[in-house]
Amino acid sequence: MCLCEMAVDSSLSSPLGPAACKKDAIALRLLEEMTRNADAFQEKVLQEILTINAQTEYLQRFKLNGETDRKSFKSKLPAITYEDLQPEIQRIANGDRSAILSSHPISEFLTSSGTSAGERKLMPTIKEELDRRQLLYSLLMPVMNLYVPGLDKGKGLYFLFVKSETKTPGGLLARPVLTSYYNSDHFKTRPYDPYNVYTSPNEAILCPDSFQSMYSQMLCGLIDRIQVLRVGAVFASGLLRAIRFLQLNWIHLAEDIRTGTLNSKITDPSLRNRIVNGLLTPDTNLADFIVSECSSDNWEGIITRIWPNTKYLDVIVTGAMAQYIPTLEYYSGSLPMACTMYASSECYFGLNLNPMCNPSEVSYTIMPNMAYFEFLPLDSTKSNPVDLVNVEVGKEYELLITTYAGLYRYRVGDILRVTGFHNSAPQFHFVRRKNVLLSIDSDKTDEAELQKAVGNASELLKEFNTSVVEYTSYADTKTIPGHYVVYWELLAKECNEMPSDELMRKCCLEMEESLNSVYRQGRVADGSIGALEIRVVKCGTFEELMDYAISRGASINQYKVPRCVSFTPIMELLDSRVLSCHFSPTAPHWTPEIRK
Repeated sequence: MCLCEMAVDSSLSSPLGPAACKKDAIALRLLEEMTRNADAFQEKVLQEILTINAQTEYLQRFKLNGETDRKSFKSKLPAITYEDLQPEIQRIANGDRSAILSSHPISEFLTSSGTSAGERKLMPTIKEELDRRQLLYSLLMPVMNLYVPGLDKGKGLYFLFVKSETKTPGGLLARPVLTSYYNSDHFKTRPYDPYNVYTSPNEAILCPDSFQSMYSQMLCGLIDRIQVLRVGAVFASGLLRAIRFLQLNWIHLAEDIRTGTLNSKITDPSLRNRIVNGLLTPDTNLADFIVSECSSDNWEGIITRIWPNTKYLDVIVTGAMAQYIPTLEYYSGSLPMACTMYASSECYFGLNLNPMCNPSEVSYTIMPNMAYFEFLPLDSTKSNPVDLVNVEVGKEYELLITTYAGLYRYRVGDILRVTGFHNSAPQFHFVRRKNVLLSIDSDKTDEAELQKAVGNASELLKEFNTSVVEYTSYADTKTIPGHYVVYWELLAKECNEMPSDELMRKCCLEMEESLNSVYRQGRVADGSIGALEIRVVKCGTFEELMDYAISRGASINQYKVPRCVSFTPIMELLDSRVLSCHFSPTAPHWTPEIRK
């Protein structure tokens, strides 16, 4: 029996607080049972995975011989990265249907926002995983209802989108994990739940055209503005894109509401039919209100001005998304920000049991039924991974997972710090992605990739006897959408003949062409990333940067130029030395294809 179907002892009570309803009480009891018996659940999960997949090619290779105990598992199977597993994944993608990683058929690939050799990672999944994910989703609102009463009296305005999907050479779908979930019956035919009603109809969420989807979701959110009790998106960057969309399109949205007719740009038949027949009626007063609020240059607190009953924002603002907190506070009037769940393409991990805490204090409790978890200590390269219940408060670890779908001791690349325990289940603060330098949305650019992009772009300067002496970067999130900024210090043979704006713009585009497909999709298809910018600084700027670092205690012998900066005084120093700014003139090339 799958653990997500495990019966719950009805005698258990939850110390988290009184449940809002009977359904919530059952969910909270399950949560308590799992966290009280975390190690037993983990042992059971590992036994199930190893038993079910015992005859797979991968496990047979390491001669596990049907053993399901932790000692044998850890002594015989190595910790691996995506690159280690890529040959097996490619065989499955190319059409090999034998039991390579999992005894269950691989139903599709979930495309990871992490990258490998400039391309999305393909994460194998099986149909049974949808049940485990759905279980975690079912725990979100019971926890939130402990902190925010009355959420059954209104609706949630969530900006949710499907992204492009494709097929591998062998015919399997490859798409983001949320696109997979939204297209599943678990989402599309979900039962009515008064605590979890959206303003957006399914047709708007599932519309593949990003403009039509956003326009329709915003329109429905405006129509239901008094009923909205929470506003959200998956990532903070997505919610800010929605605000920017409103800034650019409020005139058309107000006109639709005034006349009761839908913008002609909404051409999707099912979407158009859903909105026109039942959702959109003429409302002059609402149209006048939207014009009054949106025509002002002052957009501070615009979320609570338009949706006055909003109790909180539901967005991820941990990790790289923390850079958006000040902007969200500005637009929301400092509403609380709830980070509810920790998940990835590889696996869903856990929940924030205190979702209304300050964003800087967010910790996620790992749910021990989702996968088998191990944690590699960061403080020593010789340390062995430890089990879930054996981590130590205050220490940082790299997360390893073993899943039902065929990832074994897989290094996810997330760095976590233990902040405490709920019962016997540890709670983790997400520290960062390993080796990630720049991130705006779901993109992740590491130092090697940035170096390659700078190197490729600098080739364009050679015929003009100019080279890049030094560079650094940062993710500018003050613009919507955010964009990469790269500072270049140039050395020209002829000091008075610096490269033209046209040439520098070509350098910007060449950098973008050199970045991974997740970045390029954000630029081309999703509109979640703005044009890359190169800022040329005066000669000697990076020497000043080193002098500043040394003045603050850095060793002159060990100093290295930081390839990404975020410290305000350093950014102010760089910006005070800028000679010229240049932006990519067009979007880079991107197509939703899977390579053979």
